[in-house]
Amino acid sequence: MTSSNRNAFSLRNNDTMPRGPSGVRPAARDETAAGGRTGTGQATIAVASYPDYAAAQRAVDFLSDNKFPVDRVRIVGSDLRLVEQVHGRLTTGRAALAGAGTGAWFGLLIGILLGAFAVGAWWRVLLFAVVAGVVWGAVFGAIAHAMTGGQRDFTSTPTLQADHYTLIVDADVADQAREMLSRLPTDSRS
Repeated sequence: MTSSNRNAFSLRNNDTMPRGPSGVRPAARDETAAGGRTGTGQATIAVASYPDYAAAQRAVDFLSDNKFPVDRVRIVGSDLRLVEQVHGRLTTGRAALAGAGTGAWFGLLIGILLGAFAVGAWWRVLLFAVVAGVVWGAVFGAIAHAMTGGQRDFTSTPTLQADHYTLIVDADVADQAREMLSRLPTDSRS
């Protein structure tokens, strides 16, 4: 066993580090998640696993409420997958309508900025900016959709989901974290 493997993760009591998206266990600790602490080489231990992010978040919040040094905790999502919820068909008219909405907001912002310097009828500047934003937004929305050539004629919202979430803590505070988590109310713990 190399020294980097020994320092990567310290697992005891049959704890196992969850596999990453590639199906392989991580070989080294992610130092960027340590709140700016890099190069410490400190071993970490998996102390709890939860079926959803909300449960893992509640556990970390519980640790924080009990004065645990949460800057030494990581929530690791494993077996990630991209889920894209399709909302409906996207036509040129719908693309133009969405562009008009975005253009209206942009026009409102510009109208407020320019209207603040207008002498007299500031509301005309505001109205003109909103109308111009609606027109240009609709035109650009329609053109942008037409340029896709029918490659993506639907609207959707992508989300990243994991099968389970594991709390990983620095090895020297692992026993303290386990003891605190054992007092987590059962309705919040998975």
